Amino acid sequence: MGGGRSISWRGHLRMMAAAQPFISGAISKTINMPEESTVEDIMEAYIESWKFGLKAVAIYRDNSKRSQPLSAAGKKEDEKTSTAVTPATATAAVAAVAPLAEAAPAQQNLFPGTQRRKLSAERDSITHKFSIGGHEGYLTVGLYADGSPGELFVTMAKEGSTISGLMDSFATAISYALQYGVPLKFFVDKFSHVRFEPSGWTGNPTVPYAKSIMDYIFRWMGARFIGEEYAASSGEAGESPALRVTEPDPQQALPFSPVVADAPSCSECGGLMTRNGSCYKCENCGGTSGCS
Repeated sequence: MGGGRSISWRGHLRMMAAAQPFISGAISKTINMPEESTVEDIMEAYIESWKFGLKAVAIYRDNSKRSQPLSAAGKKEDEKTSTAVTPATATAAVAAVAPLAEAAPAQQNLFPGTQRRKLSAERDSITHKFSIGGHEGYLTVGLYADGSPGELFVTMAKEGSTISGLMDSFATAISYALQYGVPLKFFVDKFSHVRFEPSGWTGNPTVPYAKSIMDYIFRWMGARFIGEEYAASSGEAGESPALRVTEPDPQQALPFSPVVADAPSCSECGGLMTRNGSCYKCENCGGTSGCS
């Protein structure tokens, strides 16, 4: 094109030729040629692209259309005017940049305690399988050398599903937070007993009932890495209270014979009928055994 920093059309072709062997289809790339290009130049560009093994090539000659979105050609006088730098403007630019350069190191050291503590390339980990109301998943916790958790992976459902993507993103955020020094106790206190579906019995005696996936993850991690008291439930749904004996000597049998011991079932609704004189009457639907 007309600019001083433009790439020649042969340079465009060589770039495409370098990438073409690694691409199955054609490359969507326009070859820009200067306005002074002749018919022979354009023909040579097509021949060169064929020799390079390109599958397709699009050529555009500058100013071949009435209007174009970008024109690299400009007036040389404007370029000289815009690029001219006087000693006064140079001094002003240096004076404006100097305070920023001095302030940069101070800004970088505002939070010295936030350096990321990465795990070693080879580290121990714990993989835990869980099931919440029939929804199965796996927890993998990467450990530091001292045994504290430093990363979390949650695998649920099929790869590529919505819940799998959400849990993977959530676990990544928790992993970064742990590596930047956020205490595990903070997450356990924040996400324990959060209620949403799926919820239900887990089959894990440590956390027998989970109110949600988050509830199970962080109560299990709290019990595993902090203390067993974090897995304890406080009157949550699904917990059966302890039963006590109401009578010291409970009655084992009725003191009278049942009145419907020989009663037939109703032919209309199937319920037991009661005696009504010499016949039987259904208290449920009002049907009788044949007499009024």
